[in-house]
Amino acid sequence: MLDDIIAATRMRVPDLDPCALRARARQLPPARSLAAALAAPGLSVIAEVKRQSPSRGVLAPGLDPVGQVGEYAQGGAAAISVLTEPEFFAGSLADLAAVREAVQVPVLRKDFVIDAAQIWESRVAGADAVLLIVAALTDAELRRFIEETTLAGLEALVEVHTDAEAERALAAGAGIVGVNNRDLTSFTVDLATAESLASAVADAPVRVAESGIFTAADAGRMAEAGYQAVLVGEALVTAEDPAALVTELQEAGA
Repeated sequence: MLDDIIAATRMRVPDLDPCALRARARQLPPARSLAAALAAPGLSVIAEVKRQSPSRGVLAPGLDPVGQVGEYAQGGAAAISVLTEPEFFAGSLADLAAVREAVQVPVLRKDFVIDAAQIWESRVAGADAVLLIVAALTDAELRRFIEETTLAGLEALVEVHTDAEAERALAAGAGIVGVNNRDLTSFTVDLATAESLASAVADAPVRVAESGIFTAADAGRMAEAGYQAVLVGEALVTAEDPAALVTELQEAGA
């Protein structure tokens, strides 16, 4: 599945004009700091806008991103994540831009970055941070993209799934490391993944547990394992009261 998504992404990259994007990005005000938002005391919640996924299909028919993030803000979300991949997740940069205008907290563009031009595209669209997936990048690409992210005035959430990937992320200079509980080959989810990798990412300044967090008990497990933040998508876009769930997740990590 990861290979299919990256192949589709690669088809869109040639349409980007890096020089024009850099010029536009440099006219923008400073981005908001995701690292600072997640380093606050307690367990922070990165609340996600997610229309669908390859494994679960359509999650929230007719999702209104602005209304959804209003609920997240009411619940006290520390940051917002927006899926912008169009083919497999039905996302868009329009969703990200609308969300950025609607909230005061940092906004993460969650997509599949395989080219430096996408980093500048993210900055122009309103992102404060981008996702870099170690499994999709070589060591040289990972290091270069982290540097490019800094040049663009953004931060990177560097996602890992294994001990080896965690070692690569830290060696490349990752400041925010996310452990994804979802296996990218089978798409199964197991919270034990983040627990087992906790020691491997312990030296990261900011540690995030991603995927599979649905309840306060799940969030509590991640906090107990040493994570400062959780990234939650499906549970929130399908919740009857997203604001209340954000608050519950945060309180579970107290």
